[in-house]
Amino acid sequence: MLPINFFAIITAALVPLITGSIWYHPKVFGTVWMRVAGVNKDKMKNSNMGLIFIFSIFLAFLIGMVLQFLTIHQFGALGMIGGDENLAKPSYTAFMKDYRLAYRSFGHGALHAFMTGLFFVFPLFGINAIFERKSWKYVFLNAGYWTITITIMGGIICGWYAVDGFNLATPK
Repeated sequence: MLPINFFAIITAALVPLITGSIWYHPKVFGTVWMRVAGVNKDKMKNSNMGLIFIFSIFLAFLIGMVLQFLTIHQFGALGMIGGDENLAKPSYTAFMKDYRLAYRSFGHGALHAFMTGLFFVFPLFGINAIFERKSWKYVFLNAGYWTITITIMGGIICGWYAVDGFNLATPK
């Protein structure tokens, strides 16, 4: 079984809080977001921010779990054999020997995560906004935030696997 790098995923799960504190800051897009989202300062003050942050990190952890499969090709190779390396044919072992660390960089992970943002996250926000009668400004603000955020998360997750000492699918 390919190992899951929980340290990379936990680190990446902190990224939404960091990028969100910048993106949604009043001097960046925060004031505009509050207006288009229909949020006011009173509503924000009456919330349990500790609970919101903890739940946000948990949800970002789930996003990170999915991003590893979207950014690391070797997980796809494992899926092709049904998930059990012990039942794999010699061709799988040869593939993993040749490509064990191939395409494992921050840039590669960021590229795949960016494409996920553009072709998955943006349409999700767009569909919801159409039915919720939200503006395109609302869509671009939120989808833009998430596309940038998961781009960084994907880069961290994919790049971390290339770090020596955490070699994914070491050949037998």
